[in-house]
Amino acid sequence: MSEENREIVRRAFDAFNSKDIERILAVMHPAAEIDVPASRSVEPDVYHGHAGVRRYFEGTWDGWDDVRFEVERLWDADGCVVVAIHVTGRGKRTAIVTEMRSGGVFTVDKRLVLRIRVYATAAQALEAVWLEQ
Repeated sequence: MSEENREIVRRAFDAFNSKDIERILAVMHPAAEIDVPASRSVEPDVYHGHAGVRRYFEGTWDGWDDVRFEVERLWDADGCVVVAIHVTGRGKRTAIVTEMRSGGVFTVDKRLVLRIRVYATAAQALEAVWLEQ
């Protein structure tokens, strides 16, 4: 199951980078939740369901050109997939190229991404999973 979950997460990142909202929604569970803290976004929130997923990505695209989400490393962790993420983009208003690294904990259910919790670092994401056990 773990290799299957890692492949589902990789497909999710491919969808995120496609900027095709229907393709993104196709990899996300209808009850999806994306939890983005203030340290990782100018619009921190917990986004719920397909409407929330749509709001998160459309908000990201409104502020950034050429935004890319790159998987740097994956770990299996207690039924979840922890991801080291490298994000790059160019501000629409400033044209300043920005990059940041973060971590994410992805929960997969029925071959769809059910939950994404974003952390400031991959180490924090791993620690959060170990603490929940």
